[in-house]
Amino acid sequence: MNFETNLPEAAFGFRFISRPMNRLRNTFHEVLSDAWYTLYRYRFEYLRSDGRWDLQTREVYDRGNGAAVLLYDPVRETVLLTRQFRMPTYVNGNPDGFLTEACAGLLDQADPETSILREIWEETGYRVPRVEKVAEAYSSPGAVTEVLHYFLAEYSPDMKEAAGGGREEESEDIELLEYSYPEVLSLLQNGDIRDAKTLILLQHAALFGPLRAAAARRWNQAGPLARGLGRASFAAYIVHPPVVVLLAGLQGAGKTTT
Repeated sequence: MNFETNLPEAAFGFRFISRPMNRLRNTFHEVLSDAWYTLYRYRFEYLRSDGRWDLQTREVYDRGNGAAVLLYDPVRETVLLTRQFRMPTYVNGNPDGFLTEACAGLLDQADPETSILREIWEETGYRVPRVEKVAEAYSSPGAVTEVLHYFLAEYSPDMKEAAGGGREEESEDIELLEYSYPEVLSLLQNGDIRDAKTLILLQHAALFGPLRAAAARRWNQAGPLARGLGRASFAAYIVHPPVVVLLAGLQGAGKTTT
């Protein structure tokens, strides 16, 4: 399949792109805005599953890729999160616009590990020696190009070398919040964490990482609910309780006694 088109670029001000993918043809885009990051309008023909070519238009926002990290202290059993004002959340139902988040930032042309170590220093003032990558994922694939790289990293009080708070020249004003493992699991369970990257990192830590033992202790203290769900389901219950309780109810309704 080739991507040649008879439409002249100059006629529309579009720039055509050519990248092998046997379900796309005649793909081109134009810049709608580049005031901060870049907003494109893409037009292309897509080969549907029923064999028909479908002309489609999509807007795509390119802000680069990023990285996020969950900082945890295995000795004191604490995690370090941040809190800052996010204007998009304020205009979409967040009353004060503040979100509790994991430390994160854009790569800015650097590799993910170098970038997240820089962000840790700028936002928290901690000089951590190493990070562990646990995942990468598209943040909002319906409209945004960003791939986010997810990390875990140990921190301790002796690694604190500066105040943190972000870069003043970028108008960052970041507050640091330290939670015990039980406290942050309660925030997770109660729906008080409303930032997707932070949910992903805390869920990973509770299921597979440094919060796993604390989640298990929470399971042991949960009584009949935990016994009814089983360990794996209760770990999921910590992550998203309403769904798991519903599933448990449906499973129970399908059982028969003799």
